[in-house]
Amino acid sequence: MIPLATRMRPLSLEEFVGQEHFLYKGSLLYNSIKNKTFENAIFFGPSGTGKTTLARIIAREMDADFVEMNAAVTGIKELKEVIESSKTKFFGLQKEKTYVYVDEFHRWNKLQQDTLLKALEEGVINFIGSTTENPYFAVNNAVLSRVRSIYEFKALKASDIYTLLIRTLNDQERGFGNLNIKYDDEAIMTMAKMSGGDARVALDTLGFMVDNMDEDKGIDDRLVEEAMQRKTYFYHKEEDKYDLLSALQKSVRGSDPDAAVHYLARLIKGGADIQTIGRRLLVMASEDVGMAYPQAITIVNSCVQAALTVGYPEAQINLAQATVTLAASPKSNRSYMALLKAQHDLDTIETGDMPAYLKDSHYKGAAKRGHGIGYKYPHDYGGYVKQQYLPDELVKKGTSYYEPTSNGNEASFKRYLEEIKKIK
Repeated sequence: MIPLATRMRPLSLEEFVGQEHFLYKGSLLYNSIKNKTFENAIFFGPSGTGKTTLARIIAREMDADFVEMNAAVTGIKELKEVIESSKTKFFGLQKEKTYVYVDEFHRWNKLQQDTLLKALEEGVINFIGSTTENPYFAVNNAVLSRVRSIYEFKALKASDIYTLLIRTLNDQERGFGNLNIKYDDEAIMTMAKMSGGDARVALDTLGFMVDNMDEDKGIDDRLVEEAMQRKTYFYHKEEDKYDLLSALQKSVRGSDPDAAVHYLARLIKGGADIQTIGRRLLVMASEDVGMAYPQAITIVNSCVQAALTVGYPEAQINLAQATVTLAASPKSNRSYMALLKAQHDLDTIETGDMPAYLKDSHYKGAAKRGHGIGYKYPHDYGGYVKQQYLPDELVKKGTSYYEPTSNGNEASFKRYLEEIKKIK
């Protein structure tokens, strides 16, 4: 039996779902396919994100011969046979181009990859290679120089996979539209979120469920949990996710690493993506830890970038480190509060112009306007010299925005600021 994921492959650009960062109506790639000017490319990214599907759509749109190979099971002998056959079609009466698609291209060694070079230079074949590895490391430079376009496929969004699942449940030709299967929308979205951005996993799981569920049953959370062999109760509604993110931040703010890790675990189990969790952690590093431990933002940013690089499941290790770092750090929100106070003054009072000596003086005629004249360069005075920086209107009001705490590292900044105020 043909797997559901194979049966439901999109057959046209209009059916293709995901990868909107490079494929959308009017994009250069979209137009090159429609205009039949597409030539060579390398697709790289995780499994189940549409690399093979798009290659097949391109061949169909080009009205060209299409040869599909898998580098794991084919070698130079088969490739040379394809190239010779392509030469006959290209230089013969047919004048037909052949698109050669090589899946898992990174599995070929340098010699095997280099077999393509002459055919690419002569234009005998058009080449599409797909790989789960970064081509800048896994593909020979000689091949890369002859393949101008390299497209990075990203894990599909839950909404993309949801679209594919619903399409399958309602498609009467290739899907299950004739079976009138009852399903809960939220359960389908939960399955989409639990598929890790892999459409193949989602569709084949749906096929397994439909083939083996009782006729009088519908698709609900319990069935999804059984099919995916993972619990689904953590969240499946958007508001639940934001409740968990809120609980995570409040636990970090309250310096409770146990609670923070608990809510992080629930977010990960519930299917929250790395970007969603990472963005919130980066905000916390500045909003809640701030100047009490300024290095936190650097550590958290490194953890988030590492998580994005390695992906799940290992990414959870990096996210855990970031979460515990934040929860166990001293806290201060005074830098953020200072900004809010300054913004409030801009909205409610006349703040006046800045001192003329603070204005840019690096252009002809600036001196005539008084710009920069009288400015004292602090480094000429050992790092600090008493000088007015706020506008006159705010100085008259005795305005102060940043009020440091004595928490953590911020205590040293507080002492420094207090000391320089005493300088005459």
